Amino acid sequence: MRKLAVLSMHTSPLAQPGIGDGGGMNVYVREVSSALEQAGISSTVFTRRVDSETPKVMTFGDGLNVVQIDAGDFSLRKEDLYSVISDFTNGVEDFLLKEDQHDALLANYWLSGSAAHKLKHSLNMPLLTSFHTLARVKAVSGDKSFGYDERITVESEVIGCSDVILSNSSFEMDQLVSYYGADPSRVEIVPPGVDHSIFNPASKKEAREILNLNEQKTLLFVGRIQPLKGVDLAVSTLSELEDKDTRLVLIGSPSGLEGPSEERHIRKKIEELGLTDRVQFVEPQPHEKLVNWYRAADVLLMPSRSESFGLVALEAAACGLPVVASAVGGLQTIVKNDLSGYLIDDRDPWSYAAHVSKIINDSEKAEAMSKEAVKSSKSFTWSVTAARLRRICLDLQSRSLVDCA
Repeated sequence: MRKLAVLSMHTSPLAQPGIGDGGGMNVYVREVSSALEQAGISSTVFTRRVDSETPKVMTFGDGLNVVQIDAGDFSLRKEDLYSVISDFTNGVEDFLLKEDQHDALLANYWLSGSAAHKLKHSLNMPLLTSFHTLARVKAVSGDKSFGYDERITVESEVIGCSDVILSNSSFEMDQLVSYYGADPSRVEIVPPGVDHSIFNPASKKEAREILNLNEQKTLLFVGRIQPLKGVDLAVSTLSELEDKDTRLVLIGSPSGLEGPSEERHIRKKIEELGLTDRVQFVEPQPHEKLVNWYRAADVLLMPSRSESFGLVALEAAACGLPVVASAVGGLQTIVKNDLSGYLIDDRDPWSYAAHVSKIINDSEKAEAMSKEAVKSSKSFTWSVTAARLRRICLDLQSRSLVDCA
């Protein structure tokens, strides 16, 4: 196995996480591709062109190429991209036929999975798929932001034909099997990693000086503003705290069809609860700046309705920040309940506030959780992720391709 064709149709690894549709998947594609390069397997990343200025091929890291594929108007929303799947598929196929040096396909998300499924058959190449989120899981969580029937059909087809399905955790593997009937023998658990050279503990006082923050207790939320992420619950948690001096910092921007209306809802709620002076909105931050917010905060709130993994929680843990999160998906792998943070089974803001209070009102508890968070994060590295993927890719060479025809 020499080289992978990595498909990331709806978002580029070069994009800033937290803006628009950019999130943990951007980080995953960039870091996995870079780490695989170090492990001896090169990658070419294919994404959809969203402007006229970006060159056809851009290079990042140690010579990894990101290829911009023309597919529909630049302004198309993610929710409308399925209509241009054929254009994206054809563009990737044309490039691969000219290059003739890629050995397997790695698809990220259902849109790329749809394209890669077609390419698997037209080019006779093995297909590895990482879904990052699953429609049936999101629907069960109460997310009504998108009609899922078409997506569920595509996900089912791709799962049925993928030679390897990559799962972030045992929880996602269970979801793949129970909701989609995935063959467990083709599911490989490969957790993402975190860059410990960036995300590591440092002085809270110095971080607050850099950010011009005072000594108020600080709750932190990092993510896209959309109903699925539970920003409204983070705000309600702040309101329920007995300590009325604690502040909440929200880092992110609106995403998806409901993003703008959700932000308006959040801002109105903050005003109605009398929290205007205690909530700070901050635009999405690059990693080298985001790390200071993790170091400056006292607790990370992650009240998502569903999470495939939750890279933000892992980044926070690596910086020694205790996490109070929903007991969903991969967050249950990252957060060690009552050791590095708390996992909450309900969506009652009082429950979140009670557990936040246990941390911010007990300095010894907070310090112990901080140390345990750092310790538990050490097993998650991108080099380990790449090593597991490299082994899977090498094993794939000796397998017969799954035939879904």
